[in-house]
Amino acid sequence: MDAKAAIEGLRTGKKPQWSSDSESFEFAQSLDNSDQVPKTFRSEFVVPTKSQLKRKTLNDNAETSKAAAGPEDESIYFCGNSLGLQPRAVGQYLSSYLKTWGSIAVGGHFTPLSDSPLTPYQDMAGDCARKMAPIVGASASEVVAMNTLTINLHLMMAAFYKPTPQKHKIMCEWRPFPSDYYAIESQIEWHGLDPAKSMLLVEPDEGYIITTSKILQLIDQEADSLALILLPGIQYYSGQLLDIPTITAHARKHNITIGWDLAHAAGNVELKLHDWDVDFACWCTYKYMNAGAGAIAGTFLHSKHGNNEHYTGLKGWYGHDKSSRFLMDNKFVPTPGAQGFQCSNPSVVDLTCLSGALSVFEKTSMATLRSKALLLTAYAEHLLTSIAARNIHDGASPFEIITPADPAQRGTQLSVLLQEDLMEDVSAALEGNGVICDKRKPGIIRVAPVPLYNTFGDVWNFMRIFENALKPRTAGKQ
Repeated sequence: MDAKAAIEGLRTGKKPQWSSDSESFEFAQSLDNSDQVPKTFRSEFVVPTKSQLKRKTLNDNAETSKAAAGPEDESIYFCGNSLGLQPRAVGQYLSSYLKTWGSIAVGGHFTPLSDSPLTPYQDMAGDCARKMAPIVGASASEVVAMNTLTINLHLMMAAFYKPTPQKHKIMCEWRPFPSDYYAIESQIEWHGLDPAKSMLLVEPDEGYIITTSKILQLIDQEADSLALILLPGIQYYSGQLLDIPTITAHARKHNITIGWDLAHAAGNVELKLHDWDVDFACWCTYKYMNAGAGAIAGTFLHSKHGNNEHYTGLKGWYGHDKSSRFLMDNKFVPTPGAQGFQCSNPSVVDLTCLSGALSVFEKTSMATLRSKALLLTAYAEHLLTSIAARNIHDGASPFEIITPADPAQRGTQLSVLLQEDLMEDVSAALEGNGVICDKRKPGIIRVAPVPLYNTFGDVWNFMRIFENALKPRTAGKQ
């Protein structure tokens, strides 16, 4: 198979022509070993073993962890869309932080150490912004590492949501993640408005996919009442990648402020937030950026919004310009760009984890990762389609893929909607075989092969386990 041509085709929406042996493990291995496929960074991550997944203690000598950890004992981890694997660099960076803190104490705020991977504490947020900027298509001054995703959404809405009696609605998706729903709902209530009247939900015409035309039509229809648009880059349940540039351009045409929740898009797909003229965007870093559970989040603010004098609704000491921050004169001078939205002294532990995780991204590019992801996801779709065809009973398949078939409309995630009576048994079988992927009710298993550390061999092994998990139930329906 010409993997390079397949990737180029996928970038234009063309599905690969799979060879006759594509369902063999040898074929999967050939892709993993191909010079035409971007290399894996798997060795730079800690991949849990099947025995480790069963552990009840941190003691590595415990009975559950005695098995020799060879390649055959590695788990299959397809849950990077929920929590990314641990980069080995994070442990090294944390060790450097602890040694800095333990040796020069408060001096770590301003003293650079020549052999440390870390900058002084006062510069770490800016350093993380510099490393994240190319991941989201921005300049370093347009990015800030701060807080968590929902807090950052609140800060952005506090600054940009300025409802009037006529323009008071916030457009959001039909099925927002609960945290987004609560944030939007409470911002509307904070202004004394009724969410039932001020939340404008975009719903699919049918099924689970929201068409771009539907969104554009609704923007035209509600332009006079829309105060803000806040949509997901990738919808968490279906895995649909929305057409961010087209929708953003249409919002700009009507002079409507538009922000994006990129929780499932940042570090997953190529983004050009500055060029697309996005007003603001927020994302977490514990999914595809692999910074650890509950890690510090990221925010983008377009440079057109200047020095924040008119946008910083909630001030804090760390939003004050660093050059005069320690004058302590209580005369607020906002840091230009996104970093003016900082309020509190950020956790250096959190920044250390993020910095270590981002060091892996500095060895590659989002264009390269996207190329590999396109082929990985297409291969997973190909094998799932074959499994579905082989397991039809009474005219029905045991599952369907609800993620768009068009490669341009998805990231790495494929959402597999199982028949209701299969969900628990299939999930248990996957877990029992050392497979970790995400369940989202109702009925969805989210399969997310991450290009940084997942392989085509992982995809093949997952499919073998998944199909075997289907057979006991589907066989009983014959």
